[in-house]
Amino acid sequence: MTTVSGIGPADVNSGQHCETTALGVLLRHEGLDLSEAMLFGLGSGLSFVYWDAKYLDFPFLGGRVKPFELTRNLAAALGLELDVRETASARKAWSNVASELDDGRPVGLQLDSYHLEYFTSRVHFGGHVVAMYGYDHAEDRAYLVDTAQQGGAVTTSLSSLAKARAAKGPMTARARSFTLRVPASSAVRVPGSSAVRVPASSAVRMPASSAVRDRLVPAITRCAYAFLHPPIANLGHRGIAKAAGLVPGWLSRSTDPARDLPLAASLMERAGTGGALFRNLYRDFLAEAAELLDSPEVRAGHALYAQAARLWTRIAGLIEQGALAEAGAALEEVARVEREAMGRLVTLGPVTLGPSGT
Repeated sequence: MTTVSGIGPADVNSGQHCETTALGVLLRHEGLDLSEAMLFGLGSGLSFVYWDAKYLDFPFLGGRVKPFELTRNLAAALGLELDVRETASARKAWSNVASELDDGRPVGLQLDSYHLEYFTSRVHFGGHVVAMYGYDHAEDRAYLVDTAQQGGAVTTSLSSLAKARAAKGPMTARARSFTLRVPASSAVRVPGSSAVRVPASSAVRMPASSAVRDRLVPAITRCAYAFLHPPIANLGHRGIAKAAGLVPGWLSRSTDPARDLPLAASLMERAGTGGALFRNLYRDFLAEAAELLDSPEVRAGHALYAQAARLWTRIAGLIEQGALAEAGAALEEVARVEREAMGRLVTLGPVTLGPSGT
């Protein structure tokens, strides 16, 4: 049995969103403890996508950037060393993970949640992210950290993990694994934590320092610019406005409205794909940012995203009830609110594009 020191059920601080939960595990092990909202905001994670295709049973509303873009953005923003490995070989995929775990470092994995034995919702989602902190060949177990909704510190069989990592389909990656390191010279290293490997239980919550404050404005303006200037009509504020026009016609899109509408609402609000979850996280990020930046624009953005989050919860409820015309009207309102919020936030400073060019 191999487990990373300092990570276990008693040490896990599970979050609401899979990618930021995994990032929190990896960074706490490096001695850097930022709130989930701060990780989400510094990673410029907020977005929107209306996604429909012939191979989908029903349209998909997404409330964040595409899988793994947040991780790349965060690493660039904080000057972290991000080591990403992908392979089509099952043997190499396992070696990439086991070598890091054997060396005492947790690993992030992108996989299809459908194959994970503990997962509460048996639907295919290839953009799911977990942190792995151990394995036991004798017991056929992989030790993972997932969101609080999924149980926090959880286990699944090594065979099910291999299937999840090898899955093909929308949003999947080729057995992607990754690690994060905080360089010894990094300005974001917590004073007194010069060792590279720090038990998660010993991580120190990052102080309200200039090291973080100086990174807030570029992260906020990058996110705002991308939201206000999406390359296609399915994204950003244009995507929300498009959803406002299409959601009222969802009854004709569905073969089983009694199944599809409650499922869409549940995915939005409780799985967080396009409901209030990411708006709540961004609201809380802006609240933290407002404590570090003396900015009326940030305070206004915080108030507007609090309003947007409430609207998204209402939208999910209306979709679940089948009140699609009302849901469309509420989507028009939330598109206006979020456009106004990002219009205020983009004025904070010059826009610096992220590693993906957005």
